[in-house]
Amino acid sequence: MQDQHIASAFDRDLEAIQAQIMKMGGLVENAIKEAAISLETRDEERAEKVRHADKAIDALEEHINEEAARVIALRAPIAVDLRLVLSVIKVSANLERIGDYAKNLAKRTGVLSQMAPVDDSAATLRRMAKEVERMLKDALDAYVNRDAELAQDVIDRDTDVDQMYNALFRELLTFMMEDPRNITACMHLHFIAKNIERMGDHVTSIAEQVVYLVTGTTPDEERNKADKTSVQA
Repeated sequence: MQDQHIASAFDRDLEAIQAQIMKMGGLVENAIKEAAISLETRDEERAEKVRHADKAIDALEEHINEEAARVIALRAPIAVDLRLVLSVIKVSANLERIGDYAKNLAKRTGVLSQMAPVDDSAATLRRMAKEVERMLKDALDAYVNRDAELAQDVIDRDTDVDQMYNALFRELLTFMMEDPRNITACMHLHFIAKNIERMGDHVTSIAEQVVYLVTGTTPDEERNKADKTSVQA
């Protein structure tokens, strides 16, 4: 009976923490969307709201970590249960980093709004961000439902984000070579594109956590990264 009580208490604790994870995930999804829209529409007020909202994301990560530590100390979970608690910490850390990248994107809105637009690069960045946002939603759904197949699909889709990044990188290089006056704006746009590409990497890390939870092993193949810009420079 005592063991059943402890198990029940652990389940309640874990359910409460995972509810906080989903709340945090919703805030991060919204941050990605709002930051990308603010960039495309040059809406500095919207961008400022994204920057301010990041404080709530950071606070949730801190709360989740505290609760996870409390569960480990009080319940002493082992095996699968311990894996569940540790996954919560890793997922929240990845969500916090994605939120930081969204905040960084919003920070550039004010600077770029003072410069002439560079072709349709802002729309391209929004398409990239929208794909990452969809990936994050699916990764969190996979986490809640312990759906390794959906998680693997998210991992595979990261290549699409990398390919969009590579294409935009080449376009920005062309704009800079054609007209040096574009250099400053293009550098800011490249910084944003790289941030979105890194968001995709962190979403992929969340999906990999799901695969680990379900199967007990991490994907053993090296992730197929399509970002080749490091060898193009």
